[in-house]
Amino acid sequence: MEQAFFLLFALVATGSGTMVVVARNPIHSALALMICFVQVAAIFLLLRSPILAVIQMFVYVGAVIILFLFVIMMLDVRKEVQTRFLKQGKRVAIVIILFLSAEMLALLLGSDLLSARSTVFISEEMSSVRGLSIALFTDYLFPFEIASVILLAALVGAIILTRRSKEEG
Repeated sequence: MEQAFFLLFALVATGSGTMVVVARNPIHSALALMICFVQVAAIFLLLRSPILAVIQMFVYVGAVIILFLFVIMMLDVRKEVQTRFLKQGKRVAIVIILFLSAEMLALLLGSDLLSARSTVFISEEMSSVRGLSIALFTDYLFPFEIASVILLAALVGAIILTRRSKEEG
């Protein structure tokens, strides 16, 4: 039963991820990204890691998607949507999607992850809040701080871009 749910969540996540790239409207693209993040959180629940699912929902769905929607709504993207990056964009996108789908299907069929005898080993200390926080702030402290500096720089950049567009307009 878990395999069926995993395949369902993975299929919906892959489809919504495709919609992020293919959608012409940036708001539709951001909403498809939100659906993809929710599906990833559901996969975390299947892996018996509820803390990662909650973090996924709070950080990505609750914060990042709202930030994307604010930026999309503040910038004038209507004229950018109407210009095409590639003239043959639909054909190239369909070929890439078909190639990646065939590759994913070949990897899934060749793997023993879908068999009934496969089990997923999850460390007990990584599934609790205490274990996750100990690992995050001891082993992964430097990457955690780098990510916070990058997010801070992105926030400052968004503020500067908004002020410039208000002063010009």
